[in-house]
Amino acid sequence: MNFTRRAFLASSTALILAPAAHATGGEVAFDRNTVIEMARDLASRPYVEREMVPQEWQDLNYEQYRSIRFQLEKGLWYNTKSPFEVDFFAPGLYFPRAVQISTVDHGQVTPVAFDLGMFTKSEDVPSLPADETLGFSGFRLRAEMHRPGLTDEFCVFQGASYFRAIGLHEAYGLSARGLALKTGDPDGEEFPDFIRFWLEKPASGQRNMVVHALMDSPSVSGAYRFEITPGDDTIMDVSATLFPRTDLSHVGIAPGTSMFLFDQTNHSRFDDFRPAVHDSDGLLIRNGAGEVLWRPLANPTRLQIASFVDMNPRGFGLMQRKREFSDYADLEANYHKRPSLWVEPNGDWGKGSVTLVEIPADQEIYDNIVAYWRPMEPYAAGSQVDMSYRLIWGKEPQHTPVARVINTAMGDNTFGEGRLAVIDFEPSDLFDDPEEMTVFVDSPHAETSDGVLQRNPDTGGLRLAFSFEPGERNHVELRAQLLKDKQPASEVWLYRWTS
Repeated sequence: MNFTRRAFLASSTALILAPAAHATGGEVAFDRNTVIEMARDLASRPYVEREMVPQEWQDLNYEQYRSIRFQLEKGLWYNTKSPFEVDFFAPGLYFPRAVQISTVDHGQVTPVAFDLGMFTKSEDVPSLPADETLGFSGFRLRAEMHRPGLTDEFCVFQGASYFRAIGLHEAYGLSARGLALKTGDPDGEEFPDFIRFWLEKPASGQRNMVVHALMDSPSVSGAYRFEITPGDDTIMDVSATLFPRTDLSHVGIAPGTSMFLFDQTNHSRFDDFRPAVHDSDGLLIRNGAGEVLWRPLANPTRLQIASFVDMNPRGFGLMQRKREFSDYADLEANYHKRPSLWVEPNGDWGKGSVTLVEIPADQEIYDNIVAYWRPMEPYAAGSQVDMSYRLIWGKEPQHTPVARVINTAMGDNTFGEGRLAVIDFEPSDLFDDPEEMTVFVDSPHAETSDGVLQRNPDTGGLRLAFSFEPGERNHVELRAQLLKDKQPASEVWLYRWTS
């Protein structure tokens, strides 16, 4: 027995890998309750950190690790009647703790054995110790999308509890997570891990892929089920069962993680030829009262957290609203192809807040935006928490007839004192006569002008411009909306200006 097998069998994970289910002919029957019981059992034990892969894998440099590429013909269910194929990622470097992956066929579990022969690698990669128990850092899902007879990737699970997906003709951008814990807290964030996956073998012609995941961290364990359907938009129906080890006073449900560097609100801080650089440009919320809120994202100079208190939210998510190449002029990053991520709760989530965390960043390599649902009441240690929701990766959802905000710009008020805010709204039938519109502009912190509303001949919609005087304040909350006959004609625009 070599090192990797000994380390695997000695870990606390290995002790609970045999689920509480009957066995037939040496194989273990499996269903969602299997993972729930595993998570329950994990939570009853003190947390034990998993073993790392051998040092040789950890010592790989970036170029060496990047050169270890999976061979598509080695993929799971490759060249079979299965509508899906699966690629695997090697562990090492940024992923020092491997995950175990199994397949499920008619309730029977078969581990996916690690094989270095699945990968090609450059000549400067040193000899790496490996056996079938090493495990992987994650996996990638493929399906026939728009090229008959060929597959395209549409979803990746890799690192902690991170995963991401794309719709048709899109490029990867923001990520989601199984759970966020203590995001933005002074004592630091806790990152739960998906420590094991089960992939249900799809039948011929099946349109969705089912993935199960076991999660663990010092504060909580959990069982997740993902039903993933690729298409123009990729749809994920998520069921989660959590078992807190400690009281979870700051937990983030359905978290999305993205990047926002600059746009027309803060371009003066960046000497860059591109008009904008971001994976997402705004937080969209449809609250329990039916209001549609649009909060443009910011890259602040100091950490800032915004909470949008709500009762039973109808949906929220980080959007990439600008979709033209000219919005970014980036031939490599293709930011105009990055997906939006919309979260739709299944059932009532009660009282809480959609929380937005914005972290200062000076380069586009950093994910500095996090958005999630934070329940008002903590999850008690020893309890069981069940929830479900849908994730939609792709185009922005259209839920209401009100006009969307399509651009926000900020600058010095060259015609007077203070700052100038300019908001463009998309064309709408409600805007036939701008004189019938009522402009609402407000701030609890600064004096604002009444605002000037004009038709924008370039967009066909309306442009609202108003000034505000921050004085000595380092931040100002702003709110604006267009009304017609005292009814909403646009989204509620919310913004936090910071010095």
